[in-house]
Amino acid sequence: MRLLLASALLATALLGRAHADGDALDDVLGPREIAVGEAMRGGATGATGAALNPAGIGLNRELAFEGGYGYRASDGASIITTSACDSTAGQPGCFVYDYIAANPDSAGMSLHRTTHLAGFAMSRPLTPRVLLGATVKYYHFDTTMPGESNDSGFNMDIGTTLRLSDMVSAGVSAQNLFGSDSPQFPRAIGGGMMIRPFPIIALSFDSRWRLDGPQQAARYGGGGELVIRSASGQAGVPLRLGGLHDNSLDATYITGGIGFTTMQFGIDIGGRRAVSGPKETVIVASMRLFGPRMPAPALE
Repeated sequence: MRLLLASALLATALLGRAHADGDALDDVLGPREIAVGEAMRGGATGATGAALNPAGIGLNRELAFEGGYGYRASDGASIITTSACDSTAGQPGCFVYDYIAANPDSAGMSLHRTTHLAGFAMSRPLTPRVLLGATVKYYHFDTTMPGESNDSGFNMDIGTTLRLSDMVSAGVSAQNLFGSDSPQFPRAIGGGMMIRPFPIIALSFDSRWRLDGPQQAARYGGGGELVIRSASGQAGVPLRLGGLHDNSLDATYITGGIGFTTMQFGIDIGGRRAVSGPKETVIVASMRLFGPRMPAPALE
């Protein structure tokens, strides 16, 4: 626990001025996916699946409730995320609610943006190796920024996950593909792969292409996770490290994070910081409470 607190203090001390305001593609990402270079489309489970690839929710069998908080210095944004995910039933799914409140400066004036996002994500296995998923979401956006307008409506994500083996999975997803058009909810497609050569090690690689707005370019990254387990195997400390590059911003980031997990709960902290291009630092933390947890579905 002291290690978690020290990491949180260090991450807070590193916060700087970010260059670009976020949108729904980045705002609702959690600490685990941020820490490995946003590269979890190939193995996204739980709330991570709801954010990146809903098909992945069916990769495991657990009941989890999660709440998170993030801060973005560029516009003073507070990001609150909540979710309830159950993949122990015949129809794995997640309820999610996210709230983003930002206070950007314009010509010396402090203005405001707020976004409410509620949705339901579900995953369905076609075979033990192939899973499909979809997320239906409703958003409400309020702004006092010049040139922006209030907006609300429905949108939808879809995705698929392929379990190539017990150690390798791949995923593809499309975000904000159908529904109301909004600059805060641009369309994007992405794909990635996750490799778990050993139970305590995971490696992931991911790419995303934004299809709308002025930043239509690739964003790609990768990272790894090493879990240091207790002697009993009932608790662990995940250490995560990764990198990320955004072609549209010509920016490169380092990412990282740490966690502490038991059979009953998990705490995670993650962040990213620009090492080239426009300055940006984001820090996110979350806590999960677990209900029943079962072995992952078998391939054979």
